[in-house]
Amino acid sequence: MAAVAALPVSLSGRFKGSFAYFTIKDRLPQILTRVIDTLHRHKNEFFEEHGEKGIEAEKRAISFLSKLRNELQTDKPVTPLEDELPDAALWNQYLDYQRNSSNGNGEPSWFQSPWLYVECYMYRRIHAALAQNPPIDNFDVFKEGKAQNFFESQEAVIALCTYFQELLKNIKDLDEQQLQEELFNLLQVSLWGNKCDLSFSAGEDSSQKSSPLQSLENMIPYILVNDMEKLWSLLVNAKKRNTEKSNVRVDIILDNAGFELVSDLVLADFLLSSKLADEVHFHGKSIPWYVSDTTKRDFNWTIKQLQSANHMWMSRCGINWEGNLKKGVWVYRDHMFWTLPHDFSSMAEVAPDLYADLQQSNLLLFKGDLNYRKLTGDRKWEYTVPFHQALNKFHPAPLCSLRTLKSDTQVGLKPGQGEQIQASEPEWMVSGKYGVVQFDAAL
Repeated sequence: MAAVAALPVSLSGRFKGSFAYFTIKDRLPQILTRVIDTLHRHKNEFFEEHGEKGIEAEKRAISFLSKLRNELQTDKPVTPLEDELPDAALWNQYLDYQRNSSNGNGEPSWFQSPWLYVECYMYRRIHAALAQNPPIDNFDVFKEGKAQNFFESQEAVIALCTYFQELLKNIKDLDEQQLQEELFNLLQVSLWGNKCDLSFSAGEDSSQKSSPLQSLENMIPYILVNDMEKLWSLLVNAKKRNTEKSNVRVDIILDNAGFELVSDLVLADFLLSSKLADEVHFHGKSIPWYVSDTTKRDFNWTIKQLQSANHMWMSRCGINWEGNLKKGVWVYRDHMFWTLPHDFSSMAEVAPDLYADLQQSNLLLFKGDLNYRKLTGDRKWEYTVPFHQALNKFHPAPLCSLRTLKSDTQVGLKPGQGEQIQASEPEWMVSGKYGVVQFDAAL
C-alpha cells in the first residue's frame, strides 16, 4: 500500500505577514471591539427589560470580553472553557489535543496555534460571555448587523424574488437545456451571494446592492473551478434512478444570513419546483457565529420578513417557503458540530450521528469560506492537490463547495493556474473576487 503523505501545516498566525496573522492581529480585535460596543449601546434596553440585573450582566459580559481581547492581543495561552454548556467538554478535549500536537511550540496560544482553532475559539468565548450572564444570555450580539445586511440588500432581494417567481410561471414548460441553464444561474447567484460576509469586512457594510443576475455572464471567468455540469448530471441521474420509494435529498450547509441566505432559499425552491430534488435539508449554526452566520432565529426571521414584505413576489416567496417547512419538504437542523473547532475529517468520529445523517443525502452543498476551510483542514496545500485528497477521508456523500475565496487555502487548480493569477493579483485568495464550484463524487 502506498504511504500516506503527511498533511501540510495548518494556516496560523505564527507565519508573520500571512493573512491568518493579519486576521488575528487586526480583524479579530476589531470584531471584539464591535461586540463590546454593541453591548454598551443596548444598556438601556437591558435595563428596561431586566432592571439592575440586566445592567450588571452587561457589565460582566463586557469585562469578560475585554479580558478576552487582551489575551488575544498579547498572545496568551488558550484557556479551557469554564462554562457548563453542552459542548464545553469537547472544546476542552480539543485544547488537550492541540497541546499534544503543538510540535514543541509550547502552550497553544492565539498566534502560535492553528488559525481555524483560535478563530472558532474566539466566537465560542463570545457566546460564553453572554451565556454565562443571564438575564442577557439569549442576546445575539450579531443580530443587528445581520438584519441591517438584509435590509440594505433589499433591491437585490426584490430582483431575485421577482426573477424566480417569473421563472416559476413557466417552469413546467422548460426543456432540459433550459432547466440546466436556470440551475446554473441560481448556483452562481448563491455562489456570489457569499460575498456578503460580515466577519470578512469585520462587520462593515457588505450588502448586495445591485441585481446579481445582470452580471453573471461577466463573472464566469472568476470561477476558478467550475463543476456545475457535474452537479447537473448527478441530479438528473439521481432523478432517473429514483423509484417512488426513495426521495432525492439535497442538503445545504448554510453560511451567511442576509442576501446570501435568500439566494440559498431560492436555489432550494428551484430544486423542488424543477423536480430535481424532493426534499432539502438546511444546516445552520446553533449559536451566533462568525458575525453573519445563519442561526435558526435568522432563518425563521428571514422567511417572516419576506412573508410580510409589501412586495408581491417577496411575500409570495416567504409564504411558499413557510409552506415548504410545514409540509416537511424543507427541514432545518443545527447540530452542535458545526460550531466546534474540528475540521470535517473528524466528523465521523466526533459527531457520528451527523455524519450518518449526511450519508442519507444525494448531494451536500457547502456554502462559503469557513466550510471550505473545514473541508480542507485549513492547511497550506499546494494549489494542484486534488480536492478529494484534501478532504482527508471526509466523504459522507457527493459534495460541492460554493465558495468565494476569502482565505489563503485553495486546492484542485490546474497546474500554473494559481501562480498565473498570483503574478498579477497578489491578493487573489483573500479578495472575495474569485470563486469555486468544486465537486467531489465521494467514494
